[in-house]
Amino acid sequence: MLDNCVLYYRPTCPFCIKVLNFMQENGATLTMRDISRDPSAREDLVALGGKSQVPCLDIAGTAMYESSDIIDYLRKQL
Repeated sequence: MLDNCVLYYRPTCPFCIKVLNFMQENGATLTMRDISRDPSAREDLVALGGKSQVPCLDIAGTAMYESSDIIDYLRKQL
């Protein structure tokens, strides 16, 4: 479990699905927040990086948005 990371996502977003599939295939676990079901998650996401773009990986207060970048980061942490 990556304790300093939070993944903001929407289950219908194709780029989020790409990240979620990588996580499942590689056993990566971290805190996840679905912005489509949790209004406070969306608010926190906007507060973090100024926009509601997903996927977004919050790495100890720093926003990372691109799915390929998120996967590369997660791969290095495993």
